[in-house]
Amino acid sequence: MAERVELRRGRYADSVALMQLSRTVAGLPGVQAALVAMATELNLEMLAGMGFGTPAVESANDLLIAIRAGDRSALDTAFERAEELLATPTGAGTAGSAADELPPRTVGSAAGRVGPGLAVISVPGQHAFVEAMDALQAGCDVLLFSDNVPVEQEVALKDAAAERGLLVMGPDCGTAVVGGIGLGFAHTVAAGPVGVLAASGTGAQQVLCLLDAAGVGITAALGVGGRDLSAEVAGRSARTALAMLDADPATELILLVSKPPAEQVAAGLRAEVATLATPVRFALLGPGQPDLTAATEQALAALNVPVPDWPCWPQPAAGRPGRGGSKSDGPSSGTALRGLFCGGTLCDEAMLLASAVLGEVRSNIPLRPAWALPDPLAVAAGHWMVDFGDDALTRGRAHPMIDPTLRDRQLRQVLADPDTGVVLADVVLGHGAHPDPAAGLLPILESAEVPVVISLIGARQDPQDTYATAQRLHRAGASVFLSNAAATRHALSLLGNTSG
Repeated sequence: MAERVELRRGRYADSVALMQLSRTVAGLPGVQAALVAMATELNLEMLAGMGFGTPAVESANDLLIAIRAGDRSALDTAFERAEELLATPTGAGTAGSAADELPPRTVGSAAGRVGPGLAVISVPGQHAFVEAMDALQAGCDVLLFSDNVPVEQEVALKDAAAERGLLVMGPDCGTAVVGGIGLGFAHTVAAGPVGVLAASGTGAQQVLCLLDAAGVGITAALGVGGRDLSAEVAGRSARTALAMLDADPATELILLVSKPPAEQVAAGLRAEVATLATPVRFALLGPGQPDLTAATEQALAALNVPVPDWPCWPQPAAGRPGRGGSKSDGPSSGTALRGLFCGGTLCDEAMLLASAVLGEVRSNIPLRPAWALPDPLAVAAGHWMVDFGDDALTRGRAHPMIDPTLRDRQLRQVLADPDTGVVLADVVLGHGAHPDPAAGLLPILESAEVPVVISLIGARQDPQDTYATAQRLHRAGASVFLSNAAATRHALSLLGNTSG
């Protein structure tokens, strides 16, 4: 066996491109493990977890190349291939391609050439403000996919947009559908009468997929960023988006979705929607509020659409045998509920439902400050849930819906903990997400000795094939639900608790 770890000082590269490069190198003959990534704290932890030594890193802008192979020849070949891939610019054109002029180097210059439109910006958070302001000054609406953008910059961008009659979706806007085109993490959904406004990425995705399961389409889905309904941002983009949806004659009903909002902001929006011509239904998560599935059912009722039986694939309710037997959802020797989520709003919803029954549920995005989980990558005692898409866990890394490696590694550790009674996890499908997020879970599920419950967020026509994915996960031993709320209640029932 041979291995090598090298650094490239100050050589920044996009995390998604590096993830794809790592997979390519890892698939070469003789390669046993490979990681090509920025030297962030999180990636250094992953490097150590893979059994590599830790190099002397100077900053998170250093590039790591770590490869382990069966022999020296395979190692050298893999390093040569990694260098070739790093030297090839993403999207580089071929020699002699027809081009009369150089491509624009800024959003503003592109808008000046072709006219203003919707600018989609996905750059590291420290550079996002400049690019987004450039787009606004050029007359473009903005979808800001970037995370780790300071809240004061978000406020400044949204104030600048309001002055120009424009909309800023984001920062950290993961999902939108505009003009029938999905942006960010999006699903294949039909046109229809519902306009979705969401201060939540996976919350919007859950609602879109439930509407799709009910046979109802949308006019648009406008994501305004998870902080838009916070006290600091005060619904700046939500008010603009409401007016846009209200002005669309095809929108018969607006569904406003949010992770737990600031009370005064939610109250202000409730007062404002009373002045609109289009009826509005709320899916604002919080204690005593309807969960996302219940809110979607209320919207369907308002449209006189029958509420379907939400698809699910539970395991049989019987004693769960040991390793190697047929799987079932029976009692486990552990007593703790552990949630491992790629979607922050799905994590919020699960914590709200679980804490109403179990009491304290700790997290890296806690419902209460006293419930904070100091180290989300450790297997702590008690009930807890982790949002692997939180900003602190995505610096220098692709979002877990793109690369679920970190979450999948944590799942193995959680299943090995004797205190774990039930694991609750999400799998999010759609465009922009991992092409097969179930693949890494299947071998873990097949060897699991405690129940695993999965909320599968997907539309019927998504490229990963939602229903086939559900069946694969079910055959591997998981109980699968298209409703995150239903999945959470099922997990609670397996602990001997119910949500009432």
